[in-house]
Amino acid sequence: MRLIAKLILLIGVSFTVLTVNANSRAEMLTATCIACHGENGNSLGPAIPRLGGMSRNYLLGAMLAFKYEESGQLNAAIESDPDLEDVEAFTRTSTIMDRIAKGYTDNEIKIIADYFSAQELFVGQQEINLVKASSGKKLHEKFCASCHEESGTSSEGDTGILAGQWQPYFLWTMADYLNGSRAMPKKMKIKLQKMIKVSGHESLELLSNYYANVTP
Repeated sequence: MRLIAKLILLIGVSFTVLTVNANSRAEMLTATCIACHGENGNSLGPAIPRLGGMSRNYLLGAMLAFKYEESGQLNAAIESDPDLEDVEAFTRTSTIMDRIAKGYTDNEIKIIADYFSAQELFVGQQEINLVKASSGKKLHEKFCASCHEESGTSSEGDTGILAGQWQPYFLWTMADYLNGSRAMPKKMKIKLQKMIKVSGHESLELLSNYYANVTP
């Protein structure tokens, strides 16, 4: 019985050590991210997205797209790793993230994605136009809700969380999509082009006001 008790104690201690080491490694790897994206991924700056609550696969796709700038390299990295088989990634440009992402191994990127996907979505206060937000809600329901569920708060389907994102960041990202510097899924492209055709570019500002006004 004493031997069994010692074994149980040893297993418990070992598990605790492993957990502490894993947490310490995650904290070390995400320290650079937090400097810009904020504690728990809750960005305080208008040009930097909030990461808390994003799905693991979405975050993986984003980081890998920054690391592998060529679509061939990006697809090869994903296809060579069974752990990434559900990840969908699209090439994107950046001012600094491409340089930062290249400093991590793919396994370290997984740890970073695990960390931020485990954080809670945070929606801070922004200055909004309630009339525009109301119009934006209608546009969301018509063009965006099928993928960005629950008013843009859901990470289901590995789509990005839109609720609570900074309005300037949202608008700059949409501009990147429209000018082709950031690739997007075919379904999104069809929906976006249709919305712009029907409601004009002002629709993006209406959506930004809506998402900034959503409460989880």
